[in-house]
Amino acid sequence: MPGPVFGASDSNNGKGVGQGLSKDNGRKWSVTESDDMIYISNRDGATLGYSANSGVEHIIRAGYAFKDLNQNNQLDDYEDWRLPVEERAEDLASKMSKEQIAGLMLYSSHQSINSSELTEAQTSYIVNDNLRHVLITSVKSPETAAQWTNNAQALAEGLGLGIPLNNSSDPRHGSDASAEYNAGAGGDISMWPESIGLAASFDPELVEKFGDIASEEYRALGISTALSPQIDIATDPRWYRFPGTFGEDPKLSADLARAYADGFQTSKDEDEIENAWGYNSVNTMAKHWPGGGSGEGGRDAHYPFGKYAVYPGNNFDEHLVPFLDGAFDLQGGTDSVAAIMPYYTISWDQDPKYGENVGNAYSKYMIDDLLRQKYSFDGVVTTDWGITGDIGYEIEDMENFGYGSSWGVEHLSVPERFYKVIMNGVDQFGGVDESDDILKAYELGVEEHGEELMRARFEESAVRLLKNVFQVGLFENPYLDVAETSEVVGNPEFMQAGFDAQLQSIVMLKNKENVLPLQAEGSDQLTAYVPERWYPPVKSRFGGGVTPGYYEVPFNMEVVEQYFNVTTNPDEADFALVGIMSPDGGLGYSVEDRKEGGNGYLPISLQYSEYTADYARAESVAGGHPTEDFTNRTYKDKTVTAANTQDLDLVLETKAQMDDKPVIVSVQTNNPFVIGEFEDHADAILTNFGVQDQALLEIVSGNVEPSGLLPFQMPADMKTVEEQFEDVPHDMEVHVDSEGNVYDFTFGLNWDGVINDERVEKYSQ
Repeated sequence: MPGPVFGASDSNNGKGVGQGLSKDNGRKWSVTESDDMIYISNRDGATLGYSANSGVEHIIRAGYAFKDLNQNNQLDDYEDWRLPVEERAEDLASKMSKEQIAGLMLYSSHQSINSSELTEAQTSYIVNDNLRHVLITSVKSPETAAQWTNNAQALAEGLGLGIPLNNSSDPRHGSDASAEYNAGAGGDISMWPESIGLAASFDPELVEKFGDIASEEYRALGISTALSPQIDIATDPRWYRFPGTFGEDPKLSADLARAYADGFQTSKDEDEIENAWGYNSVNTMAKHWPGGGSGEGGRDAHYPFGKYAVYPGNNFDEHLVPFLDGAFDLQGGTDSVAAIMPYYTISWDQDPKYGENVGNAYSKYMIDDLLRQKYSFDGVVTTDWGITGDIGYEIEDMENFGYGSSWGVEHLSVPERFYKVIMNGVDQFGGVDESDDILKAYELGVEEHGEELMRARFEESAVRLLKNVFQVGLFENPYLDVAETSEVVGNPEFMQAGFDAQLQSIVMLKNKENVLPLQAEGSDQLTAYVPERWYPPVKSRFGGGVTPGYYEVPFNMEVVEQYFNVTTNPDEADFALVGIMSPDGGLGYSVEDRKEGGNGYLPISLQYSEYTADYARAESVAGGHPTEDFTNRTYKDKTVTAANTQDLDLVLETKAQMDDKPVIVSVQTNNPFVIGEFEDHADAILTNFGVQDQALLEIVSGNVEPSGLLPFQMPADMKTVEEQFEDVPHDMEVHVDSEGNVYDFTFGLNWDGVINDERVEKYSQ
């Protein structure tokens, strides 16, 4: 990179590349040019970056350099990096047209970055709809993501007021179970357990460390907002989003939510801009207000059949604990998460003021009365994706996932839905790429309340949204050094930290006669029998289609062979290593059942074998949908079988083949499940929440001692699952194994037996 270029002029109207101020003559800035980029270093001030192709230049005031983002040759308050974030945001909001604010209120549909060049659609919504918030899903490589970011930021910088993009991501640090960890190899991004696996560590410091590392990797990818953490307390064990939570306990969830957000949001030392926000910060968006873990029957509100959250235990307030005591009570200096996402659910009969049963973003009580007024949250509120779209009215549409989930307001027009959400105090719409309906909502407001009130309401949201862009330094420099991105993302230090976290997340549930760790006598290696597993067909959530089933060994055998000899003959083996998944008991609905004269509703099973819902409710708590002529969603006495019922067969058959030799079962666990179906046929059981095979084998071989604890209860049977309240934690009868161990919240084993340390003492009260 070329050295700095110093200039001689210090006039108030100094402008352009090459006019810098050297330290020797009292000048306070210097310029560096690199390819198409201009970088300006202000002594004891902000470092600026802008594209030579965007039309933006810099201006000099009082010896310092500033970006002239609106290209008017004036230093506007929002361009002055010396001013407080709030003041800058208010100034910029006042200058924005309603069309520009409407664009700021958009949050793009899911974007996969396969090229450094923008697609036509991306260019269109940035230029024509003023969209500035992009949700990035997969990326071809870290380098591609960085180059795409630079191209997108250069485009946005040259438009209007020069507002940069605030790109975001759902969680992206999950591990590849078959990958071998190599301290020198790095990777696309560091690999960590799922959130429920982080919870199994019961270690807020570990979670904060994850947030700190993840924020560095996010910023190196051009991502400045995390659509996480998911802090719903998962009080119904059947919910398919269970693994994305910190479990069912409100106190643990609050502590980990706080640690997660502190790690992501806190910048220190030279990276800090104001109040612990800065260039290493990533805005966190806690979800889902006011908690989405109590769907009736365990069903999920992405679907019409799961749109009701119910509270048979009258326990609504406990679901707020992770927000009030965690997300809104940070210790790192940023005070609160930057944003909140309400869930799709209708919180059934929980609105005592207006009596509305509508999706949470549509609820004036949930957003305005509770979140904004009672709990004083003044950050950004962003809807979940696609809530304003029209629903489908065919029976088949009951299985539509996501978009078109306007629960409770199906009768309103699309602009009326936007208007209702805006007037509740929501700032932004997930999954919306075009601003036409927001502008129509604005006009509805003008008709009802007048231009002045609607302009003020739009500016209120604009200020909130802009603060999240200012406080992470994007107005000063949104550009990335591609070589630096390559060095940061997935570097060996971060990979090691993620691998260590995986080790801490594994829970040993059973260890009969101390069969683990497996250690051979003398120098010979033990021989493992690793049976193939049946991977059942998978139906796509988007666009239909089914991936066919197949048989495959569930572990990377090259990794297994580093620890043990391997055989395909059980008679030759010293032990068996069986890899299975927790039961996949479905989502709780069947179009075929509806077409055959039923109501469509099925039980969600947490056991492998055939299950009949003898103990289900005869009358559902909630019900009703425009495509249904009934309100009783009961599934009592209906029967289902888990898609992976052959996992149970695999354990039982392997035990029969091995006779008295040890059978070690590893369960990749998404939800609590009825482990009693096979527990007494296993000598040791390890449960994991998304780890690499090497982490599992480090424990099986005895190189690492297990330390994880169950962040949930393991049910004794499906009867206790049906009879528990969807909204109440810790209310099931739990499994007791053949060794007398009780699989309750905080249970786990190490080599000495049941773990009883300070974590258990703190959280088991």
